[in-house]
Amino acid sequence: MLLPPLEIRTRAENDLVDVTARVRAALHQSGVESGILVAFVPHTTAGITIQENADPDVRSDLLLALANAVPDRPPGGAYRHAEGNSDAHVKASLVGSSATIVVERGELVLGTWQGVYLCEFDGPRTRKVLLKLLAG
Repeated sequence: MLLPPLEIRTRAENDLVDVTARVRAALHQSGVESGILVAFVPHTTAGITIQENADPDVRSDLLLALANAVPDRPPGGAYRHAEGNSDAHVKASLVGSSATIVVERGELVLGTWQGVYLCEFDGPRTRKVLLKLLAG
């Protein structure tokens, strides 16, 4: 079952937006009690991840680590992609475009400190998160 897509407005060029509450609300509206929920981002410069949502410093640290791992101007040469956002494409590939979450008793099965995040690497923009629920 395809749930209504989420539209998420990002605030910065690189941003992690907690979408857990919106994903949970979409699940509750579906009425499904058990299965698998797949959250997918149909963008080449954005991703989705499950990460700690208790300490906001984790989000900053993750963005810092990705910026250090994939700089916008790499020291070993220049990117060739004409749009100038190659680092965003690489970061999105590293993070991934989907997350799979178990659903039991009508709830997302996440760890105590886990949340679902849209990862923006070429913003600010309005992004979509598609939600597919496989009941079972």
